Amino acid sequence: MSYRDLATRPILTWALVAVGARAPVAMAPLAVVFMVRDRPGGYTLGAVLAAVYVLGEIVGAPLLGMRLRAERARPHLAAGLAGGAVGFAVLGLAHDAHPVVLGAAAFVAGAAPAATSGGLRAMLAAMVPERAVAQAVSGESMLIFGIWSVTPAVTTWLALSVRPYLPMLLAAGLMAAAVAGLWALPPGWQADTADRGGEPMRRVLWRAWPVYVTGAAGISLLALAELVLPALLEQRGIALGWAGPLLAGFSAGSAAGAFVYGLRSWPGALRAQSLVLLLAVSGCVALVALLPGAVWLAVLLVLAGVLQAGAMLTRNLLLREVLPPSALTAGYSVMYAAVGAGYAVTGTLSGVLLRSVAPSTAILAGVGLTLLLTVIGVLREPARDPAAGSAARGVASGGAESTPVDGGRDPERSL
Repeated sequence: MSYRDLATRPILTWALVAVGARAPVAMAPLAVVFMVRDRPGGYTLGAVLAAVYVLGEIVGAPLLGMRLRAERARPHLAAGLAGGAVGFAVLGLAHDAHPVVLGAAAFVAGAAPAATSGGLRAMLAAMVPERAVAQAVSGESMLIFGIWSVTPAVTTWLALSVRPYLPMLLAAGLMAAAVAGLWALPPGWQADTADRGGEPMRRVLWRAWPVYVTGAAGISLLALAELVLPALLEQRGIALGWAGPLLAGFSAGSAAGAFVYGLRSWPGALRAQSLVLLLAVSGCVALVALLPGAVWLAVLLVLAGVLQAGAMLTRNLLLREVLPPSALTAGYSVMYAAVGAGYAVTGTLSGVLLRSVAPSTAILAGVGLTLLLTVIGVLREPARDPAAGSAARGVASGGAESTPVDGGRDPERSL
């Protein structure tokens, strides 16, 4: 199946809803800093609020994801997005409020919609034939990378040229629009909890912990590229203005990598693909720390972006192998939390190291942490769950994970 076959009305509607749900997430950390930067201690307050927002995501994703019911996913997703819209609206409208009020709003904005990413991914997988799941997940990754490429510039322009709090109001409006858009999508998808054999959800999800560890390892490389790059440019005597184009190249490489990964089937098991890609990205980031010159940085970051996309995709697809279909939504949400935690830990470690070592050394230390997490995860990854085999191999006859509950809507109907 080709990407053209995904250009159906339901899939494009899903993409619009995903933009409304995901763009505010990409805007939030930068937007909250711009919102309070003119207050006394503004940058410190902004960093704290951004950390509280991420903490909300880390806490909310597993808690809410495990409570989401596949057959009635729409009201769960709508409630989460509505809560996020309220949180962002409070941040925008009460931007001069006490920091405790802003912190509570930031936590709600992060926590309430945290299960939406996993829920929308599971819904997308249910809306396409099983043979097209890899292309669908690749398409989702391209959409997300595109969002993350555009939103920083939009956030910066609105905050600096119009009003500092306007990005928060835009985020609230986008999430509210996503709530309305959910009613153009299926209300849920079929998932038979009998595939867990009566085993509690927490125990089922715990078996996949090595996959979450390698997911955190992969995102830690992204954190290194984003957070330490400005300091590395200063160390090399390169103008800081290069930071934006270099990170844009990384995002463009990631979008291209997601597209290429979905074009065909690749040799080797998903575990082997994931290991090779993580090692390759680690090598690229290590060379970023070692090789001088903006040209080398640009080439290595684009290549790292291409490989990073494949590493992220193999993590999501591997969850479909090790978890039964009824646990996939919760599994995606736990992965979302693990990725956020990996980003936060790596960012904190880098910040601490930058106080005492050169940026290049901090990057190499981060790569070492990534390799350690990768080895731990790969060595302990569970075997494929027999109940999850249908989700990984394909269920042409309409398996639990591949059938949307949509009241007769035909997901294959083209525009």
